[in-house]
Amino acid sequence: MSQTKPFHRNYRGFIPSSNSGYSQWAYIVDRSYAESPEHYVRAFTLIQRDLQTLFEFIEPSDTNLTAYSYRTHELLMRTCIEIEANFKAILKENIFNPVDKNGNPRSENKWNINDYRKVNKTHHLSAYRVHIPIWEGTNSAFDPFQQWTTSTELFWYQAYNKSKHDRHVQFKEANFKNLLNAVAGLLIVLSSQFGTQDFSPGEELVSVNVDSYYSTTPALGGFFHIEFPSDWCDEEKYDFNWTDLRKEADRFQRLNYDHV
Repeated sequence: MSQTKPFHRNYRGFIPSSNSGYSQWAYIVDRSYAESPEHYVRAFTLIQRDLQTLFEFIEPSDTNLTAYSYRTHELLMRTCIEIEANFKAILKENIFNPVDKNGNPRSENKWNINDYRKVNKTHHLSAYRVHIPIWEGTNSAFDPFQQWTTSTELFWYQAYNKSKHDRHVQFKEANFKNLLNAVAGLLIVLSSQFGTQDFSPGEELVSVNVDSYYSTTPALGGFFHIEFPSDWCDEEKYDFNWTDLRKEADRFQRLNYDHV
């Protein structure tokens, strides 16, 4: 049975219907769907802008993936902090009551990567792929959560922790490859909540299909391109008419991460 109400901060596949074109995105801009979504998107767009500035000094290419500097380190730290903030927002706005080994409640500042990994099951993060359209070489596609299909670790997140706690020794871990995977990861976590909605205060524009030089779809923020998951089963997909549902007081449901 498909989902007749959207979950908080969870963008997913939709059962085709006469109103699905509107319904599959309109709930995202409802103010009850997510708390301060523009705050999280704006943090990403600032990181994206700084990354594009970095591209003026480090060419996006296969050759430069091992390059590192104080700038790559700085951006890696900021990006992973934002990823953690988004994971916490998803868990807090749904149902999550973690306990320690003694059964005592575990505070938010004790949440870790094992807690965040639960979001992969509900948001299909490992099925996303991000492309950098302007790239020299063959390694322009990034699927930073793919490792979660077989492991509890993420190599770029481990690099973040190593270079954060021992920068002098682990400085090289803050390299271009790990930074780009982290930024792609942040974009994926945002896209898994908001699709391509950037919450711009400007006028909403109706998109039309036009010929494009690129074969992939522009992502939130307008620079990266993204592939959304195609592995949603019908039981996971949304199936509602937002024109009717939006009138209800109880129009959202919560994911129960205590059972994930």
